[in-house]
Amino acid sequence: MSSGVEQHDPRACDGALARAFTFLGKRWNGVILATLMSGPATFSGLRRSVGSISDSVLSDRLVELAGAGLVTREVCEGPPVSVTYQLTEAGQSLMPVLDELAEWAKTHLTVQ
Repeated sequence: MSSGVEQHDPRACDGALARAFTFLGKRWNGVILATLMSGPATFSGLRRSVGSISDSVLSDRLVELAGAGLVTREVCEGPPVSVTYQLTEAGQSLMPVLDELAEWAKTHLTVQ
């Protein structure tokens, strides 16, 4: 007997949240996404904005973010040749969630 209301499967929700936090909780991913919120950036611009990230780690994270469909990579012919990164529609749709999470953290997580 179905009431027409979709049933909640806690295992599916837990799995989706685990995947989201595993990905977003990986060091630098959230910071890179938040940096791109203000618009496209070059590799060197991202490196300066993010801070103490190494070039190889930044490169790895950008490949992961692009592979997840959250960031695009555009090569701009030079000279000099440059590469610009920006959020995709999926990446942009994540920004309100990250904003809410940041606000929650400011309110509920104490600095240690």
